[in-house]
Amino acid sequence: MNDLLASAVAAHGGVDRWNRIQTIAVDAAITGAFWQIKGQGDALTKVRFEVDTTRERLTMDFVGQDRRSVFEPDRVILQRPIGTVAEARDDPERSFDGHQFETPWDDLHLAYFTGEALWTYLNTPFLFTWPGFVCEEIAPIEADGETWRRLKVTFPDHIKTHTRTQVFCFGPDGLLRRHDFTIDIVGRTVEAQLYAADYLDVDGIVIPATRRAYAPMGDDQIVFVAIDMADIAVH
Repeated sequence: MNDLLASAVAAHGGVDRWNRIQTIAVDAAITGAFWQIKGQGDALTKVRFEVDTTRERLTMDFVGQDRRSVFEPDRVILQRPIGTVAEARDDPERSFDGHQFETPWDDLHLAYFTGEALWTYLNTPFLFTWPGFVCEEIAPIEADGETWRRLKVTFPDHIKTHTRTQVFCFGPDGLLRRHDFTIDIVGRTVEAQLYAADYLDVDGIVIPATRRAYAPMGDDQIVFVAIDMADIAVH
């Protein structure tokens, strides 16, 4: 583990505490212009999801919609409340082939993307200590009156995520400030910057309760993605 990764892991609760948990459960509201573009504007306004911290798996209950999704790298499932499978898709990443940025998503597309995205976010930075991850500290940047140290992380091929190489910016306290990436499956290179804030100490694990990505709109900026989390619990 390099110095920056070690500092970030310690600031977020430490690897010993992390290794004693298996799941993170979250109530959340996920909104923003991105979901409108994809034809899923109101789908995520009230969800409860559970992140597995030992393997790539995420389940999400769409509150009030009588459905549940199960994401794993090679299969996504939509279930009814009683657990019966309503729809399923194997090798779901291939279903994005030929997509353009404006291509609308069906519910299984949504389940795949939210699964890989939220799983990555909630397991950061502990995930990077796993075998197969390559981490390198790159030049720091000045932002918001602070110096942010930056960790370039290359993900192994078996992990489904936005793109292979991503950059994570950490403040002087070791906590994540911003996550920089592109999203391979949206059909064009879109540079995203997802800001993390409002950290909570949840039984010894430090987690940002809000995340925001912005996009230019004329002379202004719009909220492209907003993630607001509450009632976070680790088990």
